[in-house]
Amino acid sequence: MENIDNYIIDFLKYTAGVSTDILSWVYPLTAAFAVALFSLLCTALFRFAVMPAVQRITESTKAKWDDYLFNPRVMRAFRRIIPPVIWYVMLPYVFAELPGLLQFTLKVCNIYLVIVSLLFVSEFLHSLYEISAEHQKLRNRPLKGIYQMFNLLAFVVGCILIVSIIIDKSATAVLAGLGASAAVLMLIFKDSILGLVAGVQLSANDMLRPGDWITMQKYGANGYVREVTLTTVKVQNFDKTITTIPPYALVSDAFQNWRGMREAGGRRLKMSVNIDANTVRFCTAEEIARYVEKGYVPADRYADAGFPITNTQVYRDFMFSYMEHHPDVNPDLMIMVRMLQPTPEGLPVELYCFSTFPDWQPFERFQSSVLDYAIVMAKEFGLRVFQRPAGLDFSADRWRADEWRADEQTSDEQTSDKQTSRQADKRQANE
Repeated sequence: MENIDNYIIDFLKYTAGVSTDILSWVYPLTAAFAVALFSLLCTALFRFAVMPAVQRITESTKAKWDDYLFNPRVMRAFRRIIPPVIWYVMLPYVFAELPGLLQFTLKVCNIYLVIVSLLFVSEFLHSLYEISAEHQKLRNRPLKGIYQMFNLLAFVVGCILIVSIIIDKSATAVLAGLGASAAVLMLIFKDSILGLVAGVQLSANDMLRPGDWITMQKYGANGYVREVTLTTVKVQNFDKTITTIPPYALVSDAFQNWRGMREAGGRRLKMSVNIDANTVRFCTAEEIARYVEKGYVPADRYADAGFPITNTQVYRDFMFSYMEHHPDVNPDLMIMVRMLQPTPEGLPVELYCFSTFPDWQPFERFQSSVLDYAIVMAKEFGLRVFQRPAGLDFSADRWRADEWRADEQTSDEQTSDKQTSRQADKRQANE
């Protein structure tokens, strides 16, 4: 390095013609310019030679992690570290005769080095998050909050280092001084600390993943988890609104996660049809034979029954067979039709099964079709579905409407009888 100094001094004295009087301040400026030019050349060499070489190497490998770890953003962030490192090494030789200026420039250089190092760490953590997002086992984990916490810790350490550089104290002394204000720091970073702890618990216990359908009535959340960060969990509700929930609330309070429903391969149907208790009765042998003839029940179903068979029992057996053979019902999960406790609203017959549709829209179509079929088929067994009478049921218009429908039905039956008799007369005339 001394040879370089002598070369610069000889160049300024004998080639550039600089006098000895002004050499004391011209030399530092010239040396600083040379250091800046050297750092610029090193940065350009890294940009146009090293970065393309690294990119070609990562593209030639089969692994994907190196494509993310050495992506252009990380390489650009690392490139910013080169100039302050060169300045920090060479500035003591440039300003050796100016200790005050040397101390100031080294402080500026160190602060700049800390800042670009923080940017590099941030980009590096972001690349690690992208790698985990593509990993088959890690992409469903809420790891974004953990990476954000590491980024925050790096930022705090960087701030401590910058303060220590400015006041000429060691970082441990600054950190010890901050111990007195730990309560204030805890209050400032309360949400971040609670979010970090909650994020670790959610990830370790596999309680929540991006894409899960959750329900949390306390916060009005009913939809899919879109993002899990250090301080918030974003849930997109089915009405397209966004609900933000603190991560620690998911650990301290109860919420419902519907992921198990998808993993089980079915969504539960649990509905009741209220039967009018006045229509429950024993079935006659002719009715049982008619049900067998129509295929509602097997022929030997009640052959050895030693007790009277009610129409509700036949109805339950029929609906159980219907759901058991339904193509959209999962046969590996529970199927049940049962009678519940009688209520003032009637006698509930509960239908219980699991559909093969986990999504909302096809499940609602399936559920509606099963309920429609249960209501319509109840009439085949002499059962009437109970419902509370409305005002129209007691009005004169309702009775007139019922009489009109009865007259229309009688008229239709008479017309049908006349047509049948005419056809019979024509057949006799032809014979």
